[in-house]
Amino acid sequence: MNTPLPLPVVEPLDRSLEGTLSRIIDTKTKPPGSLGMLEPLARRIGMIQQTVRPSIRRPTMIVFAGDHGIAQEGVSPYPQAVTAQMVANFLAGGAAINAISGVTGCTLEVVNAGVATPLGALPGLVDVPIGPGTRNFAREDAMTREEALAALLAGAARVDHHASLGTNVVGFGEMGIANTSSAACLMSRLVGVPIDECVGRGTGLDDAGLARKRHVLAGALARRRDAIEPLDVLAAFGGFEIAMMTGAYLAAARAKMTILVDGFIASAALVVAHALAPAVIDYCVFAHLSDEAGHRRMLDYFDAKPLLSLGMRLGEGTGAALALPILRAAVAFLTEMASFESAGVATRGELSGDAGARAGPSDALNPSGASGTGSLGR
Repeated sequence: MNTPLPLPVVEPLDRSLEGTLSRIIDTKTKPPGSLGMLEPLARRIGMIQQTVRPSIRRPTMIVFAGDHGIAQEGVSPYPQAVTAQMVANFLAGGAAINAISGVTGCTLEVVNAGVATPLGALPGLVDVPIGPGTRNFAREDAMTREEALAALLAGAARVDHHASLGTNVVGFGEMGIANTSSAACLMSRLVGVPIDECVGRGTGLDDAGLARKRHVLAGALARRRDAIEPLDVLAAFGGFEIAMMTGAYLAAARAKMTILVDGFIASAALVVAHALAPAVIDYCVFAHLSDEAGHRRMLDYFDAKPLLSLGMRLGEGTGAALALPILRAAVAFLTEMASFESAGVATRGELSGDAGARAGPSDALNPSGASGTGSLGR
């Protein structure tokens, strides 16, 4: 018998308030379903927090950085040194995630999960590397099971830290040259999609580079066709930053946080987390559809409908941070919008006489009486 992994235990979402939240949402001064995806989003946040008056407290974006040995195979047009340079850029406040986190009111943390280039003393960096980048998984496993587990637990520890400070909404970003190669292999093996449908251009490969990337990754998957169990798959093809994100998902779900899921690489980490603890998906809100090849298939796997589709493929958690104002809006309408009763507005059922002559506001806005539902996927 395998020894259970010492990972965060995730409980399925408590849906006991679902009916109550639905009734509250349906009696707001609007036609049923007219706020579209905001309605199931508000209901989901209420169920996660187990209250009809949810709030967003200290929303946090954690960006994990790590390097990948597979970069040695020429699967990225950029050198590994860029990972360290971008970490310094994050900490100096000069990256896209800094700008977007600032404007959306999100706390930002940067974690060295395993950058290959020495970083030196960088104020504000959470420096917990598992190693100086992973190994080249075209030739050997990216990491050992022990290293993968250590990364999982380190990612969980970062979420636990923020939970202790009051955070109840969290998202994860990443930085790591060649990490789309790792994500593609994780997706292919755990979702069951042919590798050619998972591989994209990453940071800008030309046609020849894309063909080489597909060939290298197909060979890597063939080399470890025996890796099936989630931790073995993560160790064979993962990255330290992806493994830390995986553990962070599990810890966030255990803490009953609302989790904003970013793009392709963040979703690949969620695929691993879901394989380890399927209930993690109950706490996730899919922020956006990435323009990276394969992400739509990953969203289909989760039966998920993203909040945004802006043609983005940067990573860093930028799509997740951009979705935060939508969460704020969902909570605001649930907790601040008047009901028909409190506003003294008649509902269709309360109206009498000639419906055409005495139609109330809800009828004017929704004369057919049709009810929309909206969906976040799961």
